[in-house]
Amino acid sequence: MPAALFIVNLGAPFRIRGGADIETAEYADGCVVTTPTRALEFGYPLRTRSVGVHLKPWGLAPFLPMPAAELSDRPVTVEQVWGRRATAELRDRLATADGPDEMLTLLEEELMRRLGETVGLGLVRHTSGVIAATSGAAAIGDLSVASGVSSTHLTQRFKEHIGVTPKRLARTYRFAATVFAIDPTGAVDWAEIASAAGYFDQAHFGHEFRAFTGLTPTRYVEVRRRFLREHPGHVMDGWPLPAD
Repeated sequence: MPAALFIVNLGAPFRIRGGADIETAEYADGCVVTTPTRALEFGYPLRTRSVGVHLKPWGLAPFLPMPAAELSDRPVTVEQVWGRRATAELRDRLATADGPDEMLTLLEEELMRRLGETVGLGLVRHTSGVIAATSGAAAIGDLSVASGVSSTHLTQRFKEHIGVTPKRLARTYRFAATVFAIDPTGAVDWAEIASAAGYFDQAHFGHEFRAFTGLTPTRYVEVRRRFLREHPGHVMDGWPLPAD
């Protein structure tokens, strides 16, 4: 999905694997994940407790001590970003909070406290907003011209604040819009879906699907249908894209 992720873990460690060729890593205090270019697999213990936020692709930029490109497809712990002492203090406050509402308020207050001016973020935010509004169909060259900067400058800013290029982000938004348009409860016309999303052909669509999810389109629908049967009405079915 075209989103960044910040999770503070308060229970047993969870695991993240970034593809079959990447070794599974364990995260005890939580994780920071910039907009990925590959499917990430999260493995949680049977009893887990955490609080976190999905952010728009550029949302982590003000809170990172390094360029987002350095973390591309490389989730790190919260401690690696904010340091051991600050992370421990935040986890202690969250662990003693009186319920989910207070936990989210405390996390929001911490993020707001750390929020500062980030050079070039306005350009990235505006351009990414256009990409999102067009579901990835906007011409990247036109966006740089409209912004009054070169395509090289725009790409550098995107990699610095998001971790991916504008073109890659557009691909992600297009794929996300396509997935959310799938109704797993009925018959799926894959050729129609691929064409409506602007893919060259169904084979191109299938390749993108495997690249983004690690699954074939038909296998994805099977998984969604099984989830619906086992967890009807579950909040995690069909995640919305993160709020601005």
